[in-house]
This record gives sequence, structure tokens and C-alpha cells, in this order.
Amino acid sequence: MSSQEIQPALDKKAARMLEIYANEQFKSPRNIQRLRVQLIVWVLRNKVLGNLKRMSDLVLGSVALILLSPVMAITALLIKLDSPGPVIFRQERVGAFGRPFTCYKFRSMTVDAEARKVDLLALNEADAVVFKMANDPRVTRVGRIIRKYSIDELPQFWNVLRGDMSLVGPRPPVPYEVSQYDFYQLGRLGAVPGITGLQQVSGRSDLAFKRWVELDLQYIAEQSFWKDIEILLKTLPAVILARGAR
Repeated sequence: MSSQEIQPALDKKAARMLEIYANEQFKSPRNIQRLRVQLIVWVLRNKVLGNLKRMSDLVLGSVALILLSPVMAITALLIKLDSPGPVIFRQERVGAFGRPFTCYKFRSMTVDAEARKVDLLALNEADAVVFKMANDPRVTRVGRIIRKYSIDELPQFWNVLRGDMSLVGPRPPVPYEVSQYDFYQLGRLGAVPGITGLQQVSGRSDLAFKRWVELDLQYIAEQSFWKDIEILLKTLPAVILARGAR
């Protein structure tokens, strides 16, 4: 669903709402009752879906941490042997509806990576507010491998158990990126961020930021338990084949 497809749908809904108020249809007892029922159904549906999503996050996240613990232990050892600095990289990210949280990753760059980023901004290969470099000099030897296969993201299962993130959702941005968002782009903050999402199974870093936003808004509009399962099943081959990884 592109932005050209989303906007007419929004305009149609807005026009319908204006028609209801212009004709004072909401004053009809029958319509009032209908609107109340629709509101109750909508609230209950979102409550059930939210609880189901959270339960699946807890169960699948716990299982993933247990099964992947050997990989995480080996990764931690390799990072420690490869370069000086902490094994885990902590960074402030922006979560659902602008709530900040600490995001955990395996460190894939040198300890002075954030300070060196200023000198590399002119070499940015991505568009809009995102910073990407195919051959980023700050990335360590081990870092190149774990970033290629998304192993650096594994500590985020802890974020999932804490409730900061979900297994599936828009990727959490950093505050600097959010500060440059326009109103349309802020819409991607309307869901709990995820380890994977539509963007990750549709090209990852190969996509333009405009397309990222479109996919995130599409996910938020269509999210369901089965949609999450579909994305999770598509994530594994995307990671193994390292499609769009940088």
C-alpha cells in the first residue's frame, strides 16, 4: 500500500465523518446505538489483539532467548576478543507514541562510533533522516558479520520481554531522526516497535526511507496476529540470505 493509496482511503473516511455530522445523523437514536456498539467492538477487538500479541511476544521471546543463548555467548566472546569496549551497546530509541527507552544490541562498531559519525555524515548513502554506509569504517571485523546476519539485534529479545518492543513492528528510530520527521512520518510511531517488520522482509537497507514509512503505516493499519506470524516466517530466509543487509 503506497502513500498514493493510503491518502484516498483517509480522505474517504474523513468525507464520511463530515457527512454524518453535516446531516446530524449522529442524533438519531438508532445511529447513536450503532456507533456505541461499533465503538465497544473496536475497543474489545484491540484489547484482545493487544493481549494476544503481548502473550506471543513473551512466549516466543523467551523461547528465542533460550535457543539462541549459545549463539549469543559465542558472539559476546568474539566481540570481546576482537576490539576493546563493552559487549552490549546501549542506545536511546523512540518507542510507541514517542516513549523513549534503552535499546540493546551487540556492539558492532568501535567505542567512539557516535563521536566519529559527525565526520561521516557527508558520506551518507541513505536518504532523508537515515544514516547508512556500505563500508562504514567504524564497523569492526566481527561487527560486519553479525550485522550482515542481524545477530547484533539478538539482545533486543530482552527489550521484547521488558515490553519496550515487540517481535514485529516498525523499527525504533533514534531521537535525532524523529526530530526531523514531518507529520506524515510521525505516523510510524503509532505502534510498539519490533525486532522485525514489513520493512525488514521487503528489502531492509535497500529501501528508500519514504518506502520504509509506507510499509510501517501499512503494517499499523493491517496489523493482526496472523500478519505477525507471516512476517516472522518471512524473516528467517531474509536474514539467512542477508537480503538488503549493511
